[in-house]
Amino acid sequence: MATPAGIDYLVITGGSAGIGLATARRFAATGTRVINLSRQPIPLEGAIHIHADFADPTWADAVGTALADHLPDSARLCLVHNAAHKGAGSTTELTAEAMRACLEINSVAPAVLNLLLLPRMAPGSSILYVGSTLSYRATRGMAAYIMSKHALAGLMRATAQDLAGQRIHTACICPGFTNTEMLRSYGGAALEHLASLLTQGRLIEPEEIAETLFYAAGNPVINGSMILAELGFIEP
Repeated sequence: MATPAGIDYLVITGGSAGIGLATARRFAATGTRVINLSRQPIPLEGAIHIHADFADPTWADAVGTALADHLPDSARLCLVHNAAHKGAGSTTELTAEAMRACLEINSVAPAVLNLLLLPRMAPGSSILYVGSTLSYRATRGMAAYIMSKHALAGLMRATAQDLAGQRIHTACICPGFTNTEMLRSYGGAALEHLASLLTQGRLIEPEEIAETLFYAAGNPVINGSMILAELGFIEP
């Protein structure tokens, strides 16, 4: 099977587990070369791992040099901003440090990585953001995370406008409750409850979000789009 829209490279953040790993595998299965940016190595044969700690404001220099070593001057890239920090805390107890931690990883790092890679992106490239249902709505006790995911949606919309005419498209894929290591850490009873909130009565599998990202990479018609991938919440 051909790669989506002839994509040569997938550059993904947080590709060592969960949605990120499923996405890397989906692209690699069609011949796309994979470059992962994260703290932990990616368990995918043939993938290139570049260590990146997005909580460290100095990450960009080393990562930029490493990317230049592995990427040609011009290629059709799919950049997937997947890494995220899920800090907890309500607006009544939120600290400046907690806000900065979420914003640094979830919003600032994607903007900086765009700056590093845009000069290498040929027409037909794409920039995809992994948001959340909390890019649309809010829940209690997650103020910093919600703020950062709303900011990510704004960054995607700005990307669509600022790259008009360059034939680089963008979208924000917003998963619901997904069966990842992080969610499973809450325990079986919590997972059953979350599944009961969805119209399909089950959690989303990481591979389903990976397939949505794969589709978005090859379809510029969705440029500037927010895509809910949540299985449908049961409304009260």
